[in-house]
Amino acid sequence: MTVEAKYLSRDAFAERIAKVPAVILPLGATEQHGHHLPLGVDIILADALSKRIAEATGATVMPAMPFGYSWVWRDDPGSVSVESRTLEDVICQVAESLARHGVRHVFLVNGHEANGATMKYASRRLWDHADVKVWRLFYPDLAAVMAEHCESPTWQGIVHACEFETSLMLAVAPELVDMTKAVREYPERDRGYFQGGRPMGELSRSGVFGDATLATAEKGDAMLSIFVENMATAVREICAGG
Repeated sequence: MTVEAKYLSRDAFAERIAKVPAVILPLGATEQHGHHLPLGVDIILADALSKRIAEATGATVMPAMPFGYSWVWRDDPGSVSVESRTLEDVICQVAESLARHGVRHVFLVNGHEANGATMKYASRRLWDHADVKVWRLFYPDLAAVMAEHCESPTWQGIVHACEFETSLMLAVAPELVDMTKAVREYPERDRGYFQGGRPMGELSRSGVFGDATLATAEKGDAMLSIFVENMATAVREICAGG
């Protein structure tokens, strides 16, 4: 049986929630990822992770959220941004809606780093809710996993269209990756971005921050396995607590 709610009837959904009262809400973004990757990288990866976690835990996957706070790419074709508060409201309203149907835990599986603050505030808003809790999952132990499986350093600790994301995409959706257009670019550290309000899109010519040329599907598969195991363990432990 499918783990995705969008393919379930109302009866099939109710049966799954009666067994495991938890859903996974993939959070992504629609934004530029260089010339070698599609706009939907963050959606595709969050969705892929969510399905694997659901298969391992019995949780049910809700349709992915396709937009996030992507203001830093506002001038790049295809990039779409929504305010953080807007996304926060949507997350909370989704959780409150699902609580009416017996869902007790909503796990946010995030593929877009900038969604982090929004996830935190949404989980806090519902922490005292009597019936449902929101939990945050985002590439656990990322630095250690990358140190073991990636050859190139990050750009200032940020991952975007680099060896890491490109490797994950090669593992999940290789038909969407054009490695002939993959490049290596490490923009200079910019005070305007880190201490002011300059958009990240003004710093890179290619839209890549790191070395995408070193990406392989093998690296992506290895890292995905680690993330899925870690996240699935968290889901099982939280659900076991009631």
